[in-house]
Amino acid sequence: MNHNAPLPLARLTDSRPRVLTLAQLREHGVSAAEAAARSWQELLPGVFLLHPGVATSEERLHAALLYAGRRGGEAMITGLAALALYRFTSAPALLSLPRIDVLVPHTRRLRSVGSVRVVRTHTPPRPLEVTGLPVAPIARAVADAVAGLSDAGTVRRILSEAVRAGHCEPAAVVRELTVARLLNRPHVVDAVESLLAEGRAIAEDRLYRLVGAFGLPEPLWNVDLRLPGGPHLGGVDAYWPEQAVAVEIDTRAPRQGEDEDFSEAVRKRDALERLGVTVLHITPRKLRDWPEQQAAVVRTALTAAAGREPAAYLVVLPR
Repeated sequence: MNHNAPLPLARLTDSRPRVLTLAQLREHGVSAAEAAARSWQELLPGVFLLHPGVATSEERLHAALLYAGRRGGEAMITGLAALALYRFTSAPALLSLPRIDVLVPHTRRLRSVGSVRVVRTHTPPRPLEVTGLPVAPIARAVADAVAGLSDAGTVRRILSEAVRAGHCEPAAVVRELTVARLLNRPHVVDAVESLLAEGRAIAEDRLYRLVGAFGLPEPLWNVDLRLPGGPHLGGVDAYWPEQAVAVEIDTRAPRQGEDEDFSEAVRKRDALERLGVTVLHITPRKLRDWPEQQAAVVRTALTAAAGREPAAYLVVLPR
């Protein structure tokens, strides 16, 4: 048997999905003229649908990847199409999308055409496999989707679902929006503020549950610390006054041209540690993915307090 022999056309047209490039058709002995004579649709330049009628969502996605991945190039689905594959309820159904975004390296010589929009990146992320297709990570897909949206309500719903459904952390989304230079759009900034507030509320709830679930001593929640008659030192999310241990949920995310939040956090930590307070910074992701490890970190800090010099007396006020 000759394994290099072209497949019979019947086998070719019965394959799923029924989408092939012209180069692939030629490998099976089908010329461009023969493809045209058979009334196969050229969905995209050099990409044919091997049956009459409307392409399915799966066939549209495969066609987009075949077009963008010609000559061995990297390509992955991103934007609203990716969010639909991730089953975002805030994203339109695949069939209703007028275009499919495909992420490729910036060096690729490729143009947007028909139902495909080419999105370029200098640092391609590692794709995830969803329904057998390479798909951009959720935070990147969210940023690419937001780039093409002007409706504030839709942007807010997408960002909220990304966090509320546990797909990714707010900082990851904001990082991608920053890289994409989308934080100069007022409707995106407003949505990000809501996103960060929602992300903080979720993280605070996880911290409450962590203390109870792992039998940690009950702290004072959401308090401001200051020296007696002196300046305000800053607020923390949890504080154990007898051990002088504070926990702060670190929800800081990079913003364009801004490092004030980072500088303020460093100043607060340094001031408290000079007074003998142990400050633990815990990210929302660590609270979500490694709660047992974070509980051990807090327990270790509380236990170690017995061997330290007593901390300065601080006034503790509700925040």
